[in-house]
Amino acid sequence: MSHHRPSPPISRRDALRKIGSGFGNLGLAGLIAGTAPEAHGVLPSAAPLAPKAPHFAPKAKHVIQLFMPGGPSQVDTFDYKPLIAKHAGERPAIVDKKSLRNTKNGLLPSPWGFKQYGECGKWVSDIFPHTAECVDDICFIHSMHTDIPEHAGAILKFNLGHLQPSRPSLGSWLCYGLGTENQNLPGFVAMSPKAQPRGKAANWGNAFLPGAYSGVYANIASMEPGSILRDLKNQHLSRTEQRHQADLLAELNRFDLERQQQDQKLESSIQAMEMAFRMQFAVPEVFDTVDESKSTHELYGESDFAKGCLIARRLVERGVRMVQLSHSVSGYDIAWDTGHGDILHHETLARTCDQGIAALLKDLKQRGLLDETLVIWGGEFGRAPTSEGKMGRDHDHYGFTVWMAGGGVKPGYTHGATDEFGCSAVENPVHVHDMHATILHLMGLDHERLTYRYSGRDFRLTDVHGHVVHDIIA
Repeated sequence: MSHHRPSPPISRRDALRKIGSGFGNLGLAGLIAGTAPEAHGVLPSAAPLAPKAPHFAPKAKHVIQLFMPGGPSQVDTFDYKPLIAKHAGERPAIVDKKSLRNTKNGLLPSPWGFKQYGECGKWVSDIFPHTAECVDDICFIHSMHTDIPEHAGAILKFNLGHLQPSRPSLGSWLCYGLGTENQNLPGFVAMSPKAQPRGKAANWGNAFLPGAYSGVYANIASMEPGSILRDLKNQHLSRTEQRHQADLLAELNRFDLERQQQDQKLESSIQAMEMAFRMQFAVPEVFDTVDESKSTHELYGESDFAKGCLIARRLVERGVRMVQLSHSVSGYDIAWDTGHGDILHHETLARTCDQGIAALLKDLKQRGLLDETLVIWGGEFGRAPTSEGKMGRDHDHYGFTVWMAGGGVKPGYTHGATDEFGCSAVENPVHVHDMHATILHLMGLDHERLTYRYSGRDFRLTDVHGHVVHDIIA
């Protein structure tokens, strides 16, 4: 069947007849009835998600982002600051900074104790006892900072490298640069057990990149494989009939595309229909954990977030390039922001994710996947060491903690530091742009070379900023 542009332009009706005649005596009626010979699939000619060579040898092949929207408090989790208790109620000049709500209260000691763990002797809060067992595999970055102390902008900055939802997400850039290893699954999957994080689809969107690089959102509030994604099953057509239908639609769209020369929306539709056909058979299998052993289920535990961690492992195990798992609670899209009213809520939140986090690290390691999978934990910013009200903490974008594990980072290592009270990054500060540049570097991509021309200029994830943090790379 020729794909050259016809002259004069062929009509859709003629295209239908042409495609139907390609199936011999069966014709179009046989095609629609599903009695035509098995089709092989009409893939986009460029196969946008096919694996691509990186710029240089990568340390990692996959990314799992454990996103904690709302801002976990660094001084109540992984950044131990004993001097806060000594100076409780005071407001030294070093912490006398404007916050979102510009609170003027003094230092608030953490209500939890800290203990040292592992050969590296890392201090970890009592609210993360399971994750604490993995510190010798974790690289802590205590000097993260960002530009804005407000959730919407900071979340977009963390996921898109920009304050506006008009830029591609980190996962979309990775799929654009590297493709994916499993053509039956999306290259980028975003999940959440309850509410979607603020910004919703922008956090995993493709913006001006071709639609094939957009993330796919999976609602794991219900772990029924058939309800993870909407409209996953076709109740009316068999698999063979769906294959024929998808091929027919792809060919019709190609005739239009050849006439129009370039139409990103049409190209995206062609790719989306093909991916939708393949996903309906691959997705239920990957989200169905019935084949996992009893010991694996016990390792992860029963929380919704833990189940998401198990699914994340199954996805990267099958070649998905990036998985974003957001931690949320019912009806609240920025769970860790409950720290405003009472920081004690952090203990409840940690209890729902701690075991799953540790299980993911241990499971990846024992399967030989941790070396090639970069795991990232953190929120869009941290929380102030001073008090808001009696027991709350306001936002703190001046200095907070993010940690990474596997994927070529130094295990049991601490990079950078905040001041003695945990308020601001003072040693080896790492901006969000630097973090993105480093993630791309670990995946074998030069953040300055990974560009896409749009609206007359070359765009990149890190805009005109970003430096690779070589000190954390093993």
